Amino acid sequence: MDKINNFGDGTICRNMIDFSIENCAELPKVKGGKEMIIIGEKINGSIPVVAEAIARRDSEFIKERARIQTEAGATYIDCCASVPEAEEVETLKWMIDCIQEVSDLPISVDSPSADVIAQVFPYCKRPGVINSVSGEGDKIDKLFPLIADTKWEVICLLSDDSGIPKCAADRLKVFDSIIKKAEEYHISPSRLHIDPLVEMLCTSEDGIAMNVEVISTIRANYPSIHITAAVSNISFNLPVRKMVNLGFTVLAMNAGLDSAILDPTNRDMMGVIYATEALLGLDDYCMEYISAYREGIFGPKK
Repeated sequence: MDKINNFGDGTICRNMIDFSIENCAELPKVKGGKEMIIIGEKINGSIPVVAEAIARRDSEFIKERARIQTEAGATYIDCCASVPEAEEVETLKWMIDCIQEVSDLPISVDSPSADVIAQVFPYCKRPGVINSVSGEGDKIDKLFPLIADTKWEVICLLSDDSGIPKCAADRLKVFDSIIKKAEEYHISPSRLHIDPLVEMLCTSEDGIAMNVEVISTIRANYPSIHITAAVSNISFNLPVRKMVNLGFTVLAMNAGLDSAILDPTNRDMMGVIYATEALLGLDDYCMEYISAYREGIFGPKK
């Protein structure tokens, strides 16, 4: 074991490796576990300024939001029009054109309509994420056959025709039915992003205990599956929402969350995600954490 000397001023020196930020770039870059998947949420017509840009067909606004999320470290860029369904296909294609003009990131095609998604996702230049299907209606039977022989991934909400289940056991029953459908269409668990459906903390009687139970149970049984969440849902109607979002993200990642729909330009959130990965042993030598800091993804702006 390396000898560790603490000199009292916060400086720690090892007799074998100098762990200063300047020298960490010389260490081998080794990653353990899975890196957090970030689905950038900033191009969504439910956001008033985005809705205005869509109505004006302001392509530069959409392009800028794609650029900044790409530079901030997003894995996918979510694209949601939030317009009447009769206008949605044309609007999404225009938005996708804007995004693909400035970013090579894959797109999360986001619509409540399976029919719209079916028409739009082939328009993307590269496989991305379908957002989303659930146990409701025939969404799965419409979309799973279309993506079965592709590399597209898909977000699966744990709701069904009865709505959002009130307990973990019932949400896991929905999960089991989705897994069976995925097996039927030969879609591997590694292509699924399971959304346990995060609801407002201020209406919960047990905090996030139910979400933690759902996430940890799925993770224990399906190590390769992705588990995602719309992080900001947890803090609706609460003051200083940022604090609640940060706390939830740490606890959810500890339970097994490895994907999230959030704002990647939130530097504090990105820093917490990298720090949590390191603390969970998913980032050997803290190399990803240090690299992200050096690249300016979090920390003071340089």
